[in-house]
Amino acid sequence: MSFVFDNWQRVEISENALTLLNAPVIAFLNDNNRDGVGDARTPQAATNIQQLYYVPPTNSAGRVAILDLPSSTENQVYISENGAAIAYLRQGTGSNDGGLYIVDLNSRISGRILPIRTFTQRGFFSPPSWSPDGSRLAIALATGYDIDIFTIGRDGGNLQNVTRSGSFDFFPAWSPDGQYLLFISDRLTCPSWIPGELNACDPATDAPPNGGNLFALQISTGTTVQLSDQWITEPPRWVNNTQIAFSSGDPTLGDPERTLWLADVRTGTAQQVRLNDGSDSPIRLSEAWAPDGSAVIYQSAGTTTEVIAVRRDGSLINRSTEVSFPRFGMSTVWSPDGTRIAIGGVNGQCPYGTRVFDPNLNIITRGTPPPSMCNPLYSPDGLWLAYLGVRTGGDGRTDLYVANVNGTGSVAMTGGLRGAITILGWVGG
Repeated sequence: MSFVFDNWQRVEISENALTLLNAPVIAFLNDNNRDGVGDARTPQAATNIQQLYYVPPTNSAGRVAILDLPSSTENQVYISENGAAIAYLRQGTGSNDGGLYIVDLNSRISGRILPIRTFTQRGFFSPPSWSPDGSRLAIALATGYDIDIFTIGRDGGNLQNVTRSGSFDFFPAWSPDGQYLLFISDRLTCPSWIPGELNACDPATDAPPNGGNLFALQISTGTTVQLSDQWITEPPRWVNNTQIAFSSGDPTLGDPERTLWLADVRTGTAQQVRLNDGSDSPIRLSEAWAPDGSAVIYQSAGTTTEVIAVRRDGSLINRSTEVSFPRFGMSTVWSPDGTRIAIGGVNGQCPYGTRVFDPNLNIITRGTPPPSMCNPLYSPDGLWLAYLGVRTGGDGRTDLYVANVNGTGSVAMTGGLRGAITILGWVGG
């Protein structure tokens, strides 16, 4: 692993791109666009180009093309919360141009900081994470014997190795207020993988880890605290400035259960959240936490799947048979004020129209497809619901839609774009 600072270039970005970011906009990718084709159903050769767009929820005609990228980049595009910094992985045509790039919309400068070809490091897919203000990028990288977490400025400067433990440290995630950097580490089971160090593990006899325990680094003091004894194989997620949601157990690896946990970075403790009466399945999937951490909605995956809402104390809020998805086939999101819950499908397997519920899991909106609803996302101001849905025109393509907070009044935001659409999320505002 080595850092480089090369391939700097000026990027052409519309003058109103930064103006758009004064309010929330939706970032999306359009891959292999064929907008010049008369009939969208006519087979055409791939363009091998994808475009990154920002579009305001109130004006589909106001969308702005931000970057042209090779289609080989796929969805490996990571945007800061304020939308002004973008990291992406470019495969390139040789060692001179492939790697991790950063684009600064303020300076309109793009440059390569790492000549890597993948975010999978020693078997862990560990995507980078931007600090909330977009000034620094955290990334897990394999070093000589272990994995360390580095942070680097969006200008390619001020490189720091912030873990340097000799163990496997991965899944970095900044807290919403930027005070903590969360990560997973195997340091409790293996203090070091570096030969000759005290209590070092031996790769010849010790199997590499498939996960680790939860830790948080306080940025101001450099202090690292452990938050849980649970073994974790999935990336944890910040619920708010102080609470972290994570899971333990992986049914795809044969584990008989998948448990849900909520940790508090202030107290350094974690609690399991589940139904007190044990009437749900031990396999709990596709969870979504209320913004204040008071409740969680998840898919109880037994012989059949069921949607359940549970308070943090384990008391039942409600069960719903309104929607039924296959395992790992549900996507749920709370509105920022905790008053609305949208539930849709994933990966194009989305049999329902808009489905919006209240916090007690009572139905508010029951839309009829088309469009069906996949991957719903509420805007940071809570005014809009974005989702992917199948176009009504009959060509079978997926479009980006925006509805109001209740999921009604849907408007297609990608009309005229004839390529595959991928939502990256809300940015700006």
